[in-house]
Amino acid sequence: MTDEADEGEILTLLEDQYAQVILQQTRNNAMSAKEISEACDISISTVYRRTERLIECGLLAEQRVTRADGNHCSLYEARVDELTIRLTDDGFEITISEKPTGDLADRFTEMWESL
Repeated sequence: MTDEADEGEILTLLEDQYAQVILQQTRNNAMSAKEISEACDISISTVYRRTERLIECGLLAEQRVTRADGNHCSLYEARVDELTIRLTDDGFEITISEKPTGDLADRFTEMWESL
């Protein structure tokens, strides 16, 4: 996951209180931006900015879903299961263990296609 962003960018993002709260709220279940905004008392524009950065760093997954009324929306879910920061002679090294995201059918399809 750290191939997507450098360690400094990830560390800077994890210092941000809004990024932290978004990851905490989406740890166990996917949420829409509106749900995150309401649960965390964060403006919707801030939610979109932080989710974009979290996705770019590989810490958050976005899943597009179709609602019963035919409209589409994005659901966000934390990809991080465990994050380890190690100090080396060259600086910091970040190791991120991912957790499965999305529904079971999507994960099965991805697994099958990778064979």
